[in-house]
Amino acid sequence: MKYLLLAVVIFSSGVHAQSSQCENIFIITTDGFRWQELFNGADERIVFNPEYVSDTSLMRYNFWAGNALERRKKLMPFVWNYISTHGQIWGNRMYGNEVSVENPYRLSYAGYNEIFTGYADRAVISNRQRNNQNTNLLTYLDALPEYKNKVASFGSWKLFECILNGTENKIPLNAGYQKMQRDSLSIATQLTNALQEGFNQPTRSDLLTFVMATEYIQANHPKIVHIGFGETDEFAHQGKYDRYLAQANLFDKFLADLWTMIQSDDFYKNKTTLFITTDHGRGRKPGKWNIHGPLVAGSDETWMMQLGPNIFPLGEVKQKISIQNEQFAQTIATYLGKTFTADHPVAEAAAYLLHPLASVYDSAPDVITVQFDTGLKR
Repeated sequence: MKYLLLAVVIFSSGVHAQSSQCENIFIITTDGFRWQELFNGADERIVFNPEYVSDTSLMRYNFWAGNALERRKKLMPFVWNYISTHGQIWGNRMYGNEVSVENPYRLSYAGYNEIFTGYADRAVISNRQRNNQNTNLLTYLDALPEYKNKVASFGSWKLFECILNGTENKIPLNAGYQKMQRDSLSIATQLTNALQEGFNQPTRSDLLTFVMATEYIQANHPKIVHIGFGETDEFAHQGKYDRYLAQANLFDKFLADLWTMIQSDDFYKNKTTLFITTDHGRGRKPGKWNIHGPLVAGSDETWMMQLGPNIFPLGEVKQKISIQNEQFAQTIATYLGKTFTADHPVAEAAAYLLHPLASVYDSAPDVITVQFDTGLKR
């Protein structure tokens, strides 16, 4: 393997001095999707179990292969054919590369609160519908002059409205089976509004959420966008592993379509970063893959991916490193050259994400030189 000589410039004032071409951030979440399927594809202990799969022969055709590398490509081709060569993928615990929630409850409300507020609040103990009292990154950015009216959120789960708009400052947010209310709507949005007539479930179809979000993005060009998908968690709770895998595959298509849209739009092209993660993990054991919570081992195990002009293409990171979801909010703020502050504690940015080769040195010099190939070998 031919080695590439890389000079990584680390500014003396620390990670907050990072400069980049990142002008826009899209934060994409899919609820309760396990790292096991992300990194290994379909789990052979589950995918052929008729208790969780209605047609095992169809699953064999769609998502099965003899080794994990091929299985994960079949499940998520955009992730493993594109992000793996142009971005970063963190959280493969087989290498000791650990991404985890810090909150002890391992539930969705607590998980999203942690991601967006940078604070694993012990008082957020359930998924009860109540307004979040913590300041989140989206409302913080929306209060800044350069991002005012340029922040938006779309979620399949109804409770995003409580989680993200619980404080006084409100952002444009469309969650659950909520119609888009604007003066001028595209035909696709009007049709989506019509399709939602009569629905009142907590979780909307991810496809409808995707249409709502992308139509708004193309019409309004917000700079900060959150899109929260929810059906991976819904189908898992129903014990439908086949539908869970199919939804993960659809999520991968959403990412591919979104990135194509971004790179086809001069407003976003080469100036936009995707930050992709999940709110919690699920049980490790075959009989507990469909549940999560404080007493279910594996529920704290998450992952994250990032892709954009400021993201060095490390691919799948295999170093032994620990990152917490509560570090994401400050990390994202740092990409924008901001420091996220709130009345509550905010976890520091994840230095490994800002300068992912930081693990090759003990102190932070002004310039370091590192030899590496497609992995992180030194």
